[in-house]
Amino acid sequence: MNIDMEQVRARTLDFVARRRVSDGCPQYRYSSAVARPTLYSSAYAAMTRSLYNDLGALTDEERQAWINHFNSHQDDDGLFRDPVIFGQGWYSGDPFWCGRTHLTCHVIAALACLGGAAARPFAIVDEFCKPGRIASWLEGRDWGARVSTTGNEIMNLGTLLQYARDFHHDDRAGRAVEQLLDWLDAHHVSSETGLWGTLDVSDPIMRSHAVQAAYHWWTLYFYDGRRPPHMERAIDAVLATQNPDGGFGCGVHNPTEPFKSSACEDIDSIDPLVRMSLLTDYRRGDIRAALERAGPWVLRNQTPGGGFVFVLDKAFEYGHPELRGPAGAGAMFPTWFRTLSLAMLGKGLPAHSVGRYPWHFCRCPGYQFSP
Repeated sequence: MNIDMEQVRARTLDFVARRRVSDGCPQYRYSSAVARPTLYSSAYAAMTRSLYNDLGALTDEERQAWINHFNSHQDDDGLFRDPVIFGQGWYSGDPFWCGRTHLTCHVIAALACLGGAAARPFAIVDEFCKPGRIASWLEGRDWGARVSTTGNEIMNLGTLLQYARDFHHDDRAGRAVEQLLDWLDAHHVSSETGLWGTLDVSDPIMRSHAVQAAYHWWTLYFYDGRRPPHMERAIDAVLATQNPDGGFGCGVHNPTEPFKSSACEDIDSIDPLVRMSLLTDYRRGDIRAALERAGPWVLRNQTPGGGFVFVLDKAFEYGHPELRGPAGAGAMFPTWFRTLSLAMLGKGLPAHSVGRYPWHFCRCPGYQFSP
């Protein structure tokens, strides 16, 4: 696998630059199909540029203006709100899996990339530090058909608690994180698969759902330097999600052409394979071979315009009309997520061209911390 990373970088950053809509404070729109900037898109821009170590091009004034812009969208309870997005689509009613908690997990990572931090503490910490609250909330999640939604819910909560502990210096949040991970160690996890929930993971699409769910919780373990339960069995399960085209998954987001895997399906397997391979020798050769096959597949999803698509040859709307990517056209969310896939491949394949590239990670819970 030989990738010209300087060319990939130049094309990707050119796509991101063309989504910018203001000359002052950096603000970005999602794709060529929409006109208005969104907080999500600006966060994706910051995180993508950070991976390529491009934020050094900002002046001090631009950097601080961007930090201030993000923080101006904090509600009184500390969670961030995108005024363009919320109230329509997935985001109507502020659901825990994709509402303000989800946005906040992206914005805090973008702020960390910029050298900033969320200005206000998170009131959610008070709620989940009450005795017994973590356990009762976790037990009330859906561990069956909607376990992948539960994956987002738990990741959002755990990430905000880790952030409150590390950036707002709230020791109560740290104890809550320990309670959350202790609970996950002991409940709804299979010793045979290393996965959580009741889905029949002998079915490829159900396996993909279960791995996508687990990816969201494994990030909490990895950020805290904690070994996930039954890790060798989990490696077996994740390796089994690779499809004949080199991507991962079997139709979660693309049932008519299941081997054209989505940006989510790919990162949700690439990330844990890389991180687990650094913790154990188990099937390390198989992991390396899987990652080598994945690299060309990820790059197939880059368009002539430099951006990346969520699914090849398919339009995709990320829950709202202002987060819409037409078929064959790049969009900000998949551009960030597939760039992150390349960066993680680099960590797992240090001898390859993608591994020799000097990727830049930030120390923040969530998605973009270094293995």
